[in-house]
Amino acid sequence: MVGVAHLEVPLRAAEGQERNGQEEEQVLESNIREGVLEWWGCRHTLCLMGFLGTATAYTVRTSLSIAIVAMVGVRAPNLTTAANISAEEGDVCPRPVDADTSSALGPEGEFDWDERTQGVILGAFFYGYTSSNFVGGRAAEYLGGRLVYGLGITISALLTFVTPFCARWAMEVLVALRVVEGFAQGVMFPAIISMLATWTSPRGKGAGKFTTFVHTGIQFGNIASLSLSGVLCSSGFLGGWPSVFYVFGALGLLWGVSWFLLVHDRPETHPRISRRELQHIQACKNAVKSDVVVPLPWREIVTSPPFWSIFLMNWASSYGLYTLMNGLPTYLRNIQHFNMSSSGVVSAAPYLSMWIVSIVWSVILDRLATTKVMSVKMVRRVSTAFASYGQTTFLLLLCLVECNHTLVIVLLCAAVGASGTLFAGYNSSHQDIAPNLAGSLKGITNTFGSVAGVVAPSVTGYVTQNNQTIGAWRVVFIVTAVTYFVMGTIYLFLMTDQVQPWNEPKENTARKGKRDSTDSSSENQDC
Repeated sequence: MVGVAHLEVPLRAAEGQERNGQEEEQVLESNIREGVLEWWGCRHTLCLMGFLGTATAYTVRTSLSIAIVAMVGVRAPNLTTAANISAEEGDVCPRPVDADTSSALGPEGEFDWDERTQGVILGAFFYGYTSSNFVGGRAAEYLGGRLVYGLGITISALLTFVTPFCARWAMEVLVALRVVEGFAQGVMFPAIISMLATWTSPRGKGAGKFTTFVHTGIQFGNIASLSLSGVLCSSGFLGGWPSVFYVFGALGLLWGVSWFLLVHDRPETHPRISRRELQHIQACKNAVKSDVVVPLPWREIVTSPPFWSIFLMNWASSYGLYTLMNGLPTYLRNIQHFNMSSSGVVSAAPYLSMWIVSIVWSVILDRLATTKVMSVKMVRRVSTAFASYGQTTFLLLLCLVECNHTLVIVLLCAAVGASGTLFAGYNSSHQDIAPNLAGSLKGITNTFGSVAGVVAPSVTGYVTQNNQTIGAWRVVFIVTAVTYFVMGTIYLFLMTDQVQPWNEPKENTARKGKRDSTDSSSENQDC
Protein backbone atom coordinates (compact mmCIF):
# COMPACT_ATOMS: atom_id res chain seq x y z
CA MET A 1 0.00 0.00 0.00
CA VAL A 2 2.82 2.33 0.81
CA GLY A 3 4.37 1.62 -2.58
CA VAL A 4 1.12 2.28 -4.32
CA ALA A 5 0.65 5.54 -2.45
CA HIS A 6 4.14 6.66 -3.40
CA LEU A 7 3.41 5.73 -7.00
CA GLU A 8 0.14 7.70 -7.11
CA VAL A 9 1.83 10.95 -6.13
CA PRO A 10 3.98 11.36 -9.29
CA LEU A 11 1.07 10.06 -11.39
CA ARG A 12 -1.23 12.73 -10.03
CA ALA A 13 1.50 15.32 -10.49
CA ALA A 14 1.98 14.25 -14.11
CA GLU A 15 -1.77 14.32 -14.71
CA GLY A 16 -1.95 17.76 -13.14
CA GLN A 17 0.87 19.04 -15.38
CA GLU A 18 -0.87 17.56 -18.41
CA ARG A 19 -4.15 19.23 -17.49
CA ASN A 20 -2.36 22.52 -16.89
CA GLY A 21 -0.68 22.18 -20.28
CA GLN A 22 -4.02 21.46 -21.95
CA GLU A 23 -5.61 24.42 -20.18
CA GLU A 24 -2.76 26.70 -21.26
CA GLU A 25 -3.12 25.42 -24.83
CA GLN A 26 -6.87 26.09 -24.74
CA VAL A 27 -6.32 29.58 -23.34
CA LEU A 28 -3.69 30.23 -26.02
CA GLU A 29 -6.00 29.06 -28.82
CA SER A 30 -8.85 31.12 -27.34
CA ASN A 31 -6.62 34.20 -27.21
CA ILE A 32 -5.58 33.67 -30.82
CA ARG A 33 -9.19 33.39 -31.97
CA GLU A 34 -10.11 36.53 -30.01
CA GLY A 35 -7.10 38.45 -31.31
CA VAL A 36 -5.47 38.75 -27.86
CA LEU A 37 -1.77 39.24 -28.67
CA GLU A 38 1.22 41.05 -27.28
CA TRP A 39 1.12 44.82 -27.75
CA TRP A 40 4.37 44.50 -29.71
CA GLY A 41 5.50 41.53 -31.77
CA CYS A 42 7.96 40.70 -34.52
CA ARG A 43 5.47 41.74 -37.18
CA HIS A 44 5.31 45.20 -35.57
CA THR A 45 9.09 45.44 -35.79
CA LEU A 46 8.87 44.52 -39.47
CA CYS A 47 6.25 47.23 -39.97
CA LEU A 48 8.34 49.89 -38.21
CA MET A 49 11.50 48.99 -40.10
CA GLY A 50 9.54 48.92 -43.36
CA PHE A 51 8.22 52.41 -42.63
CA LEU A 52 11.71 53.73 -41.84
CA GLY A 53 13.14 51.98 -44.90
CA THR A 54 10.56 53.52 -47.22
CA ALA A 55 11.14 56.94 -45.64
CA THR A 56 14.91 56.52 -46.06
CA ALA A 57 14.49 55.54 -49.70
CA TYR A 58 12.43 58.63 -50.46
CA THR A 59 14.85 61.00 -48.74
CA VAL A 60 17.53 59.46 -50.93
CA ARG A 61 15.33 59.68 -54.02
CA THR A 62 14.23 63.31 -53.67
CA SER A 63 17.33 64.84 -52.06
CA LEU A 64 18.96 65.57 -55.44
CA SER A 65 15.94 67.53 -56.68
CA ILE A 66 16.47 69.98 -53.80
CA ALA A 67 20.26 69.95 -53.69
CA ILE A 68 20.64 70.52 -57.44
CA VAL A 69 19.36 74.07 -56.98
CA ALA A 70 22.39 74.86 -54.81
CA MET A 71 24.70 72.80 -57.02
CA VAL A 72 23.99 74.91 -60.11
CA GLY A 73 23.11 78.17 -58.35
CA VAL A 74 20.16 80.44 -59.02
CA ARG A 75 19.95 81.74 -62.56
CA ALA A 76 17.86 84.35 -64.24
CA PRO A 77 14.45 82.90 -65.12
CA ASN A 78 13.67 82.24 -68.76
CA LEU A 79 10.10 83.50 -68.80
CA THR A 80 7.81 82.50 -71.66
CA THR A 81 5.94 85.02 -73.74
CA ALA A 82 2.70 83.97 -72.14
CA ALA A 83 4.05 84.69 -68.68
CA ASN A 84 4.86 88.27 -69.66
CA ILE A 85 1.42 89.07 -71.00
CA SER A 86 -0.61 91.24 -68.68
CA ALA A 87 -3.47 89.76 -66.72
CA GLU A 88 -5.95 91.75 -68.78
CA GLU A 89 -4.65 90.41 -72.10
CA GLY A 90 -3.49 86.91 -71.17
CA ASP A 91 -4.79 83.92 -69.22
CA VAL A 92 -2.39 84.36 -66.31
CA CYS A 93 -2.53 85.66 -62.77
CA PRO A 94 -1.22 89.16 -62.12
CA ARG A 95 2.26 89.29 -60.66
CA PRO A 96 2.25 90.75 -57.12
CA VAL A 97 3.12 94.44 -57.15
CA ASP A 98 5.61 93.97 -54.32
CA ALA A 99 7.40 91.08 -56.03
CA ASP A 100 11.19 91.44 -55.82
CA THR A 101 12.48 90.36 -59.19
CA SER A 102 16.05 90.86 -58.07
CA SER A 103 15.64 87.89 -55.74
CA ALA A 104 15.42 85.68 -58.79
CA LEU A 105 19.12 86.23 -59.32
CA GLY A 106 21.79 84.80 -57.10
CA PRO A 107 25.30 83.38 -56.97
CA GLU A 108 26.36 80.80 -59.48
CA GLY A 109 26.75 77.23 -58.26
CA GLU A 110 29.60 74.79 -58.61
CA PHE A 111 28.23 73.18 -61.80
CA ASP A 112 27.35 74.75 -65.14
CA TRP A 113 24.30 72.60 -65.97
CA ASP A 114 21.48 74.07 -68.02
CA GLU A 115 17.82 73.05 -67.56
CA ARG A 116 18.04 70.26 -70.12
CA THR A 117 21.08 68.73 -68.42
CA GLN A 118 19.38 68.97 -65.04
CA GLY A 119 16.36 67.17 -66.51
CA VAL A 120 18.58 64.35 -67.77
CA ILE A 121 20.20 63.96 -64.35
CA LEU A 122 16.91 63.99 -62.44
CA GLY A 123 15.19 61.66 -64.91
CA ALA A 124 17.99 59.08 -64.94
CA PHE A 125 16.69 57.57 -61.70
CA PHE A 126 13.45 56.38 -63.32
CA TYR A 127 15.19 54.46 -66.10
CA GLY A 128 16.75 52.18 -63.52
CA TYR A 129 13.68 52.19 -61.28
CA THR A 130 11.33 51.04 -64.03
CA SER A 131 13.56 48.17 -65.11
CA SER A 132 13.91 46.42 -61.75
CA ASN A 133 10.39 46.26 -60.28
CA PHE A 134 9.50 42.89 -61.74
CA VAL A 135 12.97 41.53 -61.01
CA GLY A 136 12.56 42.63 -57.41
CA GLY A 137 9.23 40.85 -57.03
CA ARG A 138 10.50 37.51 -58.30
CA ALA A 139 13.80 37.82 -56.43
CA ALA A 140 11.91 38.42 -53.19
CA GLU A 141 9.89 35.24 -53.73
CA TYR A 142 12.99 33.16 -54.49
CA LEU A 143 15.61 34.75 -52.22
CA GLY A 144 13.41 36.31 -49.53
CA GLY A 145 12.14 39.87 -49.12
CA ARG A 146 14.55 40.58 -46.25
CA LEU A 147 17.62 40.33 -48.50
CA VAL A 148 16.10 42.07 -51.52
CA TYR A 149 14.49 44.96 -49.64
CA GLY A 150 17.47 45.45 -47.36
CA LEU A 151 20.09 45.42 -50.12
CA GLY A 152 17.98 47.65 -52.38
CA ILE A 153 17.79 50.48 -49.88
CA THR A 154 21.28 49.99 -48.44
CA ILE A 155 22.93 50.08 -51.88
CA SER A 156 20.99 53.20 -52.87
CA ALA A 157 22.07 54.83 -49.59
CA LEU A 158 25.72 53.97 -50.27
CA LEU A 159 25.45 55.46 -53.76
CA THR A 160 23.87 58.59 -52.28
CA PHE A 161 26.81 58.94 -49.91
CA VAL A 162 29.28 59.03 -52.83
CA THR A 163 27.12 61.31 -55.01
CA PRO A 164 29.22 64.49 -54.38
CA PHE A 165 32.37 62.68 -55.52
CA CYS A 166 30.67 61.38 -58.69
CA ALA A 167 29.14 64.79 -59.49
CA ARG A 168 32.57 66.42 -59.34
CA TRP A 169 34.09 63.64 -61.40
CA ALA A 170 31.80 64.01 -64.41
CA MET A 171 28.16 64.62 -65.23
CA GLU A 172 28.00 61.31 -67.08
CA VAL A 173 29.21 59.47 -63.98
CA LEU A 174 26.45 61.11 -61.93
CA VAL A 175 23.84 60.04 -64.49
CA ALA A 176 25.11 56.46 -64.39
CA LEU A 177 25.04 56.50 -60.60
CA ARG A 178 21.40 57.67 -60.59
CA VAL A 179 20.42 54.90 -63.01
CA VAL A 180 21.98 52.27 -60.73
CA GLU A 181 20.41 53.94 -57.70
CA GLY A 182 17.01 53.76 -59.35
CA PHE A 183 17.55 50.10 -60.19
CA ALA A 184 18.39 49.38 -56.56
CA GLN A 185 15.25 51.12 -55.30
CA GLY A 186 13.02 49.52 -57.93
CA VAL A 187 13.02 46.26 -55.98
CA MET A 188 11.77 47.99 -52.83
CA PHE A 189 7.97 47.91 -53.02
CA PRO A 190 7.61 44.41 -54.55
CA ALA A 191 9.93 43.06 -51.83
CA ILE A 192 8.14 44.70 -48.90
CA ILE A 193 4.75 43.65 -50.28
CA SER A 194 6.06 40.08 -50.35
CA MET A 195 7.21 40.45 -46.73
CA LEU A 196 3.85 41.84 -45.60
CA ALA A 197 2.06 39.01 -47.41
CA THR A 198 4.18 36.58 -45.38
CA TRP A 199 3.69 38.20 -41.99
CA THR A 200 0.16 39.66 -42.10
CA SER A 201 -3.24 38.53 -43.34
CA PRO A 202 -5.71 40.93 -45.01
CA ARG A 203 -8.27 39.53 -42.56
CA GLY A 204 -6.06 39.68 -39.50
CA LYS A 205 -6.39 42.27 -36.77
CA GLY A 206 -4.43 45.42 -37.64
CA ALA A 207 -3.34 44.11 -41.07
CA GLY A 208 -4.68 47.17 -42.87
CA LYS A 209 -2.70 49.46 -40.61
CA PHE A 210 0.53 47.54 -41.28
CA THR A 211 0.39 48.02 -45.05
CA THR A 212 -0.69 51.65 -44.75
CA PHE A 213 1.95 52.54 -42.16
CA VAL A 214 4.77 51.10 -44.25
CA HIS A 215 3.65 53.11 -47.28
CA THR A 216 3.29 56.35 -45.29
CA GLY A 217 7.06 56.33 -45.18
CA ILE A 218 6.77 57.88 -48.65
CA GLN A 219 5.22 61.05 -47.27
CA PHE A 220 7.45 61.09 -44.20
CA GLY A 221 10.52 60.81 -46.41
CA ASN A 222 9.33 63.57 -48.73
CA ILE A 223 8.55 65.87 -45.81
CA ALA A 224 11.94 65.22 -44.22
CA SER A 225 13.78 65.72 -47.48
CA LEU A 226 11.95 68.91 -48.43
CA SER A 227 12.32 70.36 -44.94
CA LEU A 228 15.94 69.45 -44.20
CA SER A 229 17.65 69.56 -47.61
CA GLY A 230 17.20 73.32 -47.97
CA VAL A 231 18.55 73.92 -44.48
CA LEU A 232 21.59 71.72 -45.09
CA CYS A 233 22.32 73.37 -48.44
CA SER A 234 22.24 76.86 -46.96
CA SER A 235 24.43 75.87 -44.01
CA GLY A 236 28.18 75.47 -43.99
CA PHE A 237 27.94 71.96 -42.60
CA LEU A 238 30.21 69.59 -44.56
CA GLY A 239 30.44 72.06 -47.42
CA GLY A 240 26.75 72.91 -47.84
CA TRP A 241 25.00 70.89 -50.56
CA PRO A 242 27.24 67.78 -50.17
CA SER A 243 25.93 67.44 -46.61
CA VAL A 244 22.50 66.51 -48.00
CA PHE A 245 23.94 63.34 -49.53
CA TYR A 246 26.24 62.59 -46.60
CA VAL A 247 23.49 62.88 -43.98
CA PHE A 248 20.77 60.93 -45.82
CA GLY A 249 23.28 58.38 -47.11
CA ALA A 250 24.65 57.74 -43.61
CA LEU A 251 21.13 57.37 -42.19
CA GLY A 252 20.36 54.84 -44.91
CA LEU A 253 23.44 52.77 -44.07
CA LEU A 254 22.52 52.85 -40.38
CA TRP A 255 19.02 51.66 -41.25
CA GLY A 256 20.49 48.81 -43.31
CA VAL A 257 22.46 47.44 -40.35
CA SER A 258 19.36 47.60 -38.13
CA TRP A 259 17.17 45.92 -40.76
CA PHE A 260 19.38 42.85 -41.11
CA LEU A 261 19.71 42.51 -37.34
CA LEU A 262 16.00 42.82 -36.49
CA VAL A 263 14.03 41.40 -39.44
CA HIS A 264 13.70 37.83 -40.74
CA ASP A 265 11.99 36.41 -43.82
CA ARG A 266 9.43 34.10 -42.23
CA PRO A 267 7.76 33.78 -38.81
CA GLU A 268 8.81 30.12 -38.58
CA THR A 269 12.51 31.03 -38.75
CA HIS A 270 12.47 34.12 -36.51
CA PRO A 271 14.56 33.38 -33.39
CA ARG A 272 12.67 35.82 -31.14
CA ILE A 273 9.03 35.33 -32.16
CA SER A 274 6.60 34.25 -29.42
CA ARG A 275 4.57 31.08 -29.69
CA ARG A 276 1.36 33.08 -29.51
CA GLU A 277 2.28 35.38 -32.41
CA LEU A 278 3.50 32.45 -34.52
CA GLN A 279 0.25 30.53 -34.06
CA HIS A 280 -1.75 33.68 -34.81
CA ILE A 281 0.02 34.05 -38.17
CA GLN A 282 -0.23 30.34 -38.97
CA ALA A 283 -3.97 30.43 -38.27
CA CYS A 284 -4.26 32.63 -41.38
CA LYS A 285 -2.40 30.19 -43.64
CA ASN A 286 -4.86 30.53 -46.54
CA ALA A 287 -4.41 34.31 -46.66
CA VAL A 288 -0.65 34.63 -46.14
CA LYS A 289 2.29 33.74 -48.36
CA SER A 290 3.55 30.16 -48.06
CA ASP A 291 7.19 29.10 -48.26
CA VAL A 292 6.59 27.48 -51.67
CA VAL A 293 7.73 29.45 -54.73
CA VAL A 294 4.88 29.48 -57.25
CA PRO A 295 5.74 29.72 -60.98
CA LEU A 296 4.09 32.70 -62.63
CA PRO A 297 0.90 31.59 -64.43
CA TRP A 298 1.11 34.27 -67.11
CA ARG A 299 -1.99 33.20 -69.01
CA GLU A 300 -4.17 33.19 -65.89
CA ILE A 301 -2.80 36.55 -64.74
CA VAL A 302 -3.32 38.26 -68.09
CA THR A 303 -6.90 36.97 -68.33
CA SER A 304 -7.75 37.83 -64.70
CA PRO A 305 -10.21 40.75 -64.31
CA PRO A 306 -9.16 41.39 -60.66
CA PHE A 307 -5.53 41.74 -61.76
CA TRP A 308 -6.49 44.25 -64.47
CA SER A 309 -8.47 46.27 -61.93
CA ILE A 310 -5.30 46.64 -59.83
CA PHE A 311 -3.14 47.28 -62.91
CA LEU A 312 -5.32 50.13 -64.20
CA MET A 313 -5.80 51.71 -60.78
CA ASN A 314 -2.06 51.63 -60.21
CA TRP A 315 -1.55 53.45 -63.50
CA ALA A 316 -4.06 56.15 -62.53
CA SER A 317 -2.49 56.58 -59.10
CA SER A 318 1.03 56.83 -60.54
CA TYR A 319 -0.03 59.19 -63.32
CA GLY A 320 -1.68 61.55 -60.87
CA LEU A 321 1.22 61.37 -58.42
CA TYR A 322 3.87 62.17 -61.02
CA THR A 323 1.75 64.89 -62.65
CA LEU A 324 1.42 66.76 -59.37
CA MET A 325 4.92 65.98 -58.12
CA ASN A 326 6.64 67.25 -61.26
CA GLY A 327 4.18 69.89 -62.40
CA LEU A 328 3.20 71.75 -59.23
CA PRO A 329 6.46 73.71 -58.79
CA THR A 330 6.10 75.07 -62.33
CA TYR A 331 2.39 75.80 -61.87
CA LEU A 332 2.94 77.62 -58.58
CA ARG A 333 5.86 79.61 -59.95
CA ASN A 334 4.60 80.56 -63.43
CA ILE A 335 0.84 80.78 -62.86
CA GLN A 336 0.34 81.61 -59.18
CA HIS A 337 3.66 83.50 -58.85
CA PHE A 338 4.59 81.94 -55.53
CA ASN A 339 7.85 82.99 -53.97
CA MET A 340 9.75 79.75 -54.44
CA SER A 341 12.42 80.74 -51.90
CA SER A 342 9.91 79.66 -49.24
CA SER A 343 8.46 76.80 -51.27
CA GLY A 344 9.74 74.09 -48.93
CA VAL A 345 6.75 74.49 -46.62
CA VAL A 346 4.35 74.86 -49.55
CA SER A 347 5.70 71.74 -51.25
CA ALA A 348 5.64 69.70 -48.05
CA ALA A 349 2.08 70.68 -47.04
CA PRO A 350 0.25 68.30 -49.46
CA TYR A 351 2.44 65.37 -48.35
CA LEU A 352 1.78 66.20 -44.71
CA SER A 353 -1.96 66.12 -45.36
CA MET A 354 -1.58 62.80 -47.18
CA TRP A 355 0.37 61.34 -44.26
CA ILE A 356 -2.28 62.39 -41.74
CA VAL A 357 -5.16 61.12 -43.89
CA SER A 358 -3.39 57.78 -44.46
CA ILE A 359 -2.89 57.05 -40.77
CA VAL A 360 -6.27 58.27 -39.54
CA TRP A 361 -8.12 56.48 -42.33
CA SER A 362 -6.35 53.17 -41.76
CA VAL A 363 -7.04 53.26 -38.00
CA ILE A 364 -10.75 53.94 -38.51
CA LEU A 365 -11.27 51.33 -41.23
CA ASP A 366 -9.18 48.74 -39.44
CA ARG A 367 -11.47 49.16 -36.45
CA LEU A 368 -14.55 48.78 -38.64
CA ALA A 369 -13.13 45.67 -40.29
CA THR A 370 -12.10 44.12 -36.95
CA THR A 371 -15.60 44.59 -35.52
CA LYS A 372 -17.11 43.10 -38.72
CA VAL A 373 -18.88 46.35 -39.56
CA MET A 374 -17.10 46.32 -42.93
CA SER A 375 -15.73 43.42 -44.93
CA VAL A 376 -12.28 43.44 -46.49
CA LYS A 377 -13.88 43.90 -49.90
CA MET A 378 -15.84 46.90 -48.68
CA VAL A 379 -12.71 48.43 -47.13
CA ARG A 380 -10.90 48.16 -50.48
CA ARG A 381 -13.83 49.63 -52.39
CA VAL A 382 -14.56 52.53 -50.05
CA SER A 383 -10.87 53.47 -49.75
CA THR A 384 -10.28 53.42 -53.52
CA ALA A 385 -13.54 55.22 -54.28
CA PHE A 386 -12.77 58.00 -51.80
CA ALA A 387 -9.33 58.54 -53.31
CA SER A 388 -10.41 58.32 -56.96
CA TYR A 389 -13.57 60.42 -56.78
CA GLY A 390 -12.15 62.74 -54.14
CA GLN A 391 -9.12 63.62 -56.25
CA THR A 392 -11.35 63.97 -59.32
CA THR A 393 -13.53 66.47 -57.48
CA PHE A 394 -10.69 68.52 -56.00
CA LEU A 395 -8.79 68.73 -59.29
CA LEU A 396 -11.89 69.88 -61.15
CA LEU A 397 -12.50 72.49 -58.45
CA LEU A 398 -8.90 73.59 -58.92
CA CYS A 399 -9.79 74.41 -62.53
CA LEU A 400 -12.31 76.95 -61.24
CA VAL A 401 -9.83 78.68 -58.95
CA GLU A 402 -7.80 81.18 -60.87
CA CYS A 403 -5.67 83.40 -58.65
CA ASN A 404 -6.78 82.72 -55.08
CA HIS A 405 -3.54 81.47 -53.51
CA THR A 406 -5.18 80.22 -50.33
CA LEU A 407 -7.79 78.14 -52.15
CA VAL A 408 -5.13 76.75 -54.49
CA ILE A 409 -3.09 75.41 -51.57
CA VAL A 410 -6.20 74.08 -49.78
CA LEU A 411 -7.38 72.20 -52.87
CA LEU A 412 -3.92 70.82 -53.59
CA CYS A 413 -3.64 69.55 -50.01
CA ALA A 414 -7.12 68.03 -50.30
CA ALA A 415 -6.34 66.34 -53.63
CA VAL A 416 -3.02 64.87 -52.52
CA GLY A 417 -4.41 64.08 -49.08
CA ALA A 418 -7.31 62.11 -50.54
CA SER A 419 -4.88 59.77 -52.25
CA GLY A 420 -3.72 58.63 -48.81
CA THR A 421 -6.69 56.26 -48.60
CA LEU A 422 -5.34 54.23 -51.53
CA PHE A 423 -2.96 52.33 -49.25
CA ALA A 424 -5.95 50.65 -47.61
CA GLY A 425 -7.55 50.32 -51.05
CA TYR A 426 -6.14 48.88 -54.26
CA ASN A 427 -2.59 48.94 -52.87
CA SER A 428 -3.49 46.03 -50.61
CA SER A 429 -5.30 44.05 -53.32
CA HIS A 430 -2.17 42.27 -54.56
CA GLN A 431 -2.10 40.18 -51.40
CA ASP A 432 -5.88 39.73 -51.43
CA ILE A 433 -5.98 37.89 -54.75
CA ALA A 434 -2.60 36.08 -54.67
CA PRO A 435 -0.52 36.19 -51.45
CA ASN A 436 2.04 33.75 -52.89
CA LEU A 437 2.60 36.04 -55.89
CA ALA A 438 2.04 39.44 -54.24
CA GLY A 439 5.63 40.55 -54.85
CA SER A 440 5.55 39.61 -58.53
CA LEU A 441 2.15 41.24 -59.08
CA LYS A 442 3.39 44.42 -57.41
CA GLY A 443 6.47 44.28 -59.62
CA ILE A 444 4.34 44.03 -62.78
CA THR A 445 1.91 46.80 -61.87
CA ASN A 446 4.64 49.08 -60.50
CA THR A 447 6.76 48.63 -63.63
CA PHE A 448 4.05 50.09 -65.82
CA GLY A 449 3.13 52.57 -63.13
CA SER A 450 6.71 53.83 -63.23
CA VAL A 451 6.32 54.48 -66.94
CA ALA A 452 3.84 57.14 -65.87
CA GLY A 453 6.86 58.95 -64.44
CA VAL A 454 7.87 59.55 -68.05
CA VAL A 455 4.42 59.90 -69.64
CA ALA A 456 2.90 62.34 -67.14
CA PRO A 457 5.62 65.02 -67.40
CA SER A 458 5.61 64.60 -71.19
CA VAL A 459 1.87 65.24 -71.40
CA THR A 460 2.20 68.24 -69.10
CA GLY A 461 5.11 69.59 -71.13
CA TYR A 462 3.25 69.12 -74.42
CA VAL A 463 0.20 71.03 -73.15
CA THR A 464 2.10 73.86 -71.45
CA GLN A 465 5.02 74.25 -73.87
CA ASN A 466 5.28 78.01 -74.54
CA ASN A 467 1.77 78.22 -73.10
CA GLN A 468 2.08 78.85 -69.37
CA THR A 469 -1.54 79.92 -68.93
CA ILE A 470 -4.41 79.07 -66.61
CA GLY A 471 -6.26 77.47 -69.53
CA ALA A 472 -3.37 75.13 -70.34
CA TRP A 473 -3.09 73.97 -66.74
CA ARG A 474 -6.84 73.39 -66.65
CA VAL A 475 -6.30 70.82 -69.40
CA VAL A 476 -3.57 69.15 -67.32
CA PHE A 477 -5.82 68.92 -64.26
CA ILE A 478 -8.84 67.70 -66.26
CA VAL A 479 -6.85 64.91 -67.95
CA THR A 480 -5.62 63.77 -64.52
CA ALA A 481 -9.12 63.96 -63.02
CA VAL A 482 -10.64 61.93 -65.86
CA THR A 483 -7.91 59.31 -65.48
CA TYR A 484 -8.72 58.93 -61.78
CA PHE A 485 -12.46 58.71 -62.43
CA VAL A 486 -12.34 56.15 -65.25
CA MET A 487 -9.75 53.83 -63.71
CA GLY A 488 -11.30 54.06 -60.26
CA THR A 489 -14.69 53.08 -61.66
CA ILE A 490 -13.21 50.10 -63.52
CA TYR A 491 -11.51 48.94 -60.31
CA LEU A 492 -14.77 49.05 -58.35
CA PHE A 493 -16.49 46.81 -60.92
CA LEU A 494 -13.70 44.24 -61.43
CA MET A 495 -12.04 43.95 -58.01
CA THR A 496 -12.37 41.10 -55.53
CA ASP A 497 -10.89 40.15 -52.18
CA GLN A 498 -10.93 36.40 -52.87
CA VAL A 499 -7.72 34.43 -53.37
CA GLN A 500 -7.54 33.35 -57.01
CA PRO A 501 -7.02 29.68 -58.03
CA TRP A 502 -3.75 30.51 -59.80
CA ASN A 503 -2.22 31.57 -56.47
CA GLU A 504 -1.21 27.91 -55.95
CA PRO A 505 1.04 25.62 -58.03
CA LYS A 506 -1.02 23.96 -60.76
CA GLU A 507 -0.53 20.43 -59.42
CA ASN A 508 -1.94 21.52 -56.06
CA THR A 509 -4.74 23.76 -57.29
CA ALA A 510 -7.46 21.14 -57.69
CA ARG A 511 -6.75 19.40 -54.38
CA LYS A 512 -6.37 22.65 -52.46
CA GLY A 513 -9.46 24.15 -54.10
CA LYS A 514 -11.62 21.37 -52.68
CA ARG A 515 -10.17 21.84 -49.22
CA ASP A 516 -10.46 25.62 -49.33
CA SER A 517 -14.13 25.45 -50.27
CA THR A 518 -14.89 23.72 -46.98
CA ASP A 519 -12.56 25.21 -44.42
CA SER A 520 -11.07 28.42 -45.83
CA SER A 521 -13.84 30.66 -44.61
CA SER A 522 -13.65 29.37 -41.05
CA GLU A 523 -9.86 29.78 -40.92
CA ASN A 524 -10.07 33.32 -42.22
CA GLN A 525 -12.64 34.20 -39.59
CA ASP A 526 -10.47 32.75 -36.82
CA CYS A 527 -7.39 34.69 -37.94
